[in-house]
Amino acid sequence: MSFLTLDGVCARYPGKPDVLSAVSLSIAKGEVVGLIGPSGSGKSSLLRALVGLLKPHAGRVNIAGEPVEYGQKASLRAARERFAIVFQQYNLFQNMTALRNVTIAPRLVKHRDAAEVDAQARALLTKVGLGAKFEAYPDELSGGQQQRVAIARALALRPDILLLDEVTSALDPELVTEVLDTIRSLRDEGMTMLIVSHEMAFIREVASLVVFMDQGRIVEAGPPDRIFDRPETPRLRDFTAKILRH
Repeated sequence: MSFLTLDGVCARYPGKPDVLSAVSLSIAKGEVVGLIGPSGSGKSSLLRALVGLLKPHAGRVNIAGEPVEYGQKASLRAARERFAIVFQQYNLFQNMTALRNVTIAPRLVKHRDAAEVDAQARALLTKVGLGAKFEAYPDELSGGQQQRVAIARALALRPDILLLDEVTSALDPELVTEVLDTIRSLRDEGMTMLIVSHEMAFIREVASLVVFMDQGRIVEAGPPDRIFDRPETPRLRDFTAKILRH
């Protein structure tokens, strides 16, 4: 059964042509969707549209059967309760410890009990391998560690769907593995995720559905083996030939 459904979604930045054109997609609960394609193909814009940072001007989005009305504050707020997004830049508060970075939104935005939030944050940081870094400030952490704090911060919001936008692209190569291991763990626990990434080997491993986008449209979608080994369209064949050549 579909948990997240997009039907003909179109979106644009002010004064610009559409960056998303009639995007339709159906995602089951617990599914991991890998979004691939050339730069500027609409992958990141799709994540931004889902959380209302880029509001669709056409089409429909449903979560668990409930429509998201992006022009209505209450509906958008309810949708944002179900999503959490992690960007390639960590965007941590530099004057706050790792623990404080993870606890601030649940406490100030969701007004949850401080003791409960603190315990959850400690558990999440431990889960992403930072159990010894509760009191460390961002400038005392490596890039990979900071990105894992950002993931823990997103998980602290208790999302139904986690959106990951090129979360390894700003990292040195040797730091990528620790972040990917965290994502593997979340997959194994059944977290529904949409992942934008240029790490093709990782997408092939972790995703249950791979979506290839180009020029704001979905060109092909299917299981990883078919997308990478048996592409059906000339555009995807050209793309995979170039990226897999190396």
